[in-house]
Amino acid sequence: MLLIIIALGWNMLRSSAPSPPSDPIPPMQHDSADPMVQGGSGSKQDNGVQSPSDPNISTGNDIQQPQEDSDRTLISPEQDKPSEQTLQAAEAVWLAVGDIMVHMPQLPGSYDKASGSYDFNDVFEPVSGILRKGDWVLANLEAPLAGDHYSGFPRFNAPYEIADALREAGITIVTTANNHALDQGYKGIERTLAHLDKLGFYTKGTARSKAESRKAVLIEQNGITMGLLAYTYGTNGIPLPSGKPYAVSIWDEEACVKDIAALRRQGAEFVTVAMHFGTEYQTVPSESQRKIARAIIQAGGDIVAGSHPHVVQPYEVVSAYDTDGRKRQGVILYSMGNFISNQRGDTKDNGVIFEITVRREAGTGQISFENIKPHFTWVHRYKDNGKMKYRVLPMEEMLKKRSDKQLSSADYKQMEKAMSILANRMNKLKAAS
Repeated sequence: MLLIIIALGWNMLRSSAPSPPSDPIPPMQHDSADPMVQGGSGSKQDNGVQSPSDPNISTGNDIQQPQEDSDRTLISPEQDKPSEQTLQAAEAVWLAVGDIMVHMPQLPGSYDKASGSYDFNDVFEPVSGILRKGDWVLANLEAPLAGDHYSGFPRFNAPYEIADALREAGITIVTTANNHALDQGYKGIERTLAHLDKLGFYTKGTARSKAESRKAVLIEQNGITMGLLAYTYGTNGIPLPSGKPYAVSIWDEEACVKDIAALRRQGAEFVTVAMHFGTEYQTVPSESQRKIARAIIQAGGDIVAGSHPHVVQPYEVVSAYDTDGRKRQGVILYSMGNFISNQRGDTKDNGVIFEITVRREAGTGQISFENIKPHFTWVHRYKDNGKMKYRVLPMEEMLKKRSDKQLSSADYKQMEKAMSILANRMNKLKAAS
C-alpha cells in the first residue's frame, strides 16, 4: 500500500511545500455567468459565457464527490512496479496547454476565400517554439469537429483545420472529455475522432465503441512510458447517446481507480489524468476540485491536467511515499486557462503552457517531476485588412524582445499587467497557508 501525505508546493524536489488555504473554498455550485468586458451574460456576442439559467447547461453538481480525509492522509492502492534490473536513467519533457475554444468571431480572419478553406497556422505559430520542445504535448479540444455548418456557443462545431494547425504547432495529444463533447451529438464524436486519427494524434476522453473506450493509451518517449486518462464533470445536460454509455468519459472515482491500476499493469511509469472540472472564471480552485484531484492522486495518478474554468488557477505539488520510504510525486494543475478563444477581460484571454521535466532514476525506476515552468500566454486580437486576427503569444518572450510590429505600447502594458496578475495568482494558495 502507498501512504500518501499531501504537501503543497510550486517546484518539485527542490522546493518547500505550502499548506492548503486555511479558509474553506465554497464547493462548485454552477457555471459562472461572469460578464465579459465586451458583452455580458445576456449578450448575444459569441464569447462562450455559460448562463446557469440555461436548462441545457450542466450545473456540475452531478460529479461523484470523493470522500474527504480529515487528517489529510490518503491511502492509495498498491502499484505494480517495473523490473529494476533493466531500467536506465531517462528524461523527457511534458507540456500541456489550456482550453481550445473556437468561437464564431475567430473564423473570418483565418478563412481563405480562394481555396474555400481555413488556415489557423498563424494563430499558434508564435508559441510553436515552446510546444515543439515537448515529448508529450497535451491540449483539451473543447469543440467538436463535425463538418460544415459551423457554430459557436452554446453548441460548438469547429472547422477541421483547427486540429491541423494544432498538429503543425507541436500538439501531439488531444483530450476530448469536456462539457461540449456532445454538442454535435454522437456524429460529432465520430467525425472528431476520425479527423484526429487521420492527423496522428493520441486521443482520450470520447469513444466510438466500448472497446475504444477501454483501450489503454500508453505513450513512450525517450524510453519513459506515460499512461493517459481523461474525464469530464458532465456534458451540459445533454444525455449520453442511447446504448452508448462509453461515448464520453464521465468522472467516476471508482472507475478512475481501476483505470489507473490497469495502466500501471500494462507498463505506465506515470499517469496523466486530464480532468475537466471546477467553476468557470474562478481564479482559485474550488473545494470540489481539490477533493477530486486528491482522489486521483489517491488512486495512483501522477499529473492532473485541469481544464474548464477558462482562467488560470494555481497549481500544487503532491508528495507520496511508498511503504518502503520511496517518494512518489504528483502535480495538480487545476486550470490552464484559455489557450485560444474569443473570450476577453479578467484574464480570460490568458492561458499557461506548463512545462515539466520527467526524470527516471537508473535501477530503481523512480519517476520525478522537476523544473516546473509556467509559460504564460495571451490571445492577441488585431485587425488586418479589415478582418479580426488572433495570435497566441508567449508573453515573457514578447516582453523581452519588444520587437513585434503588430503590438502597440498599450499591448505591451497589458501583457506586463497580465504577467504580474498571473504570477501573483500562482502564489494564492501559498499566501493563504
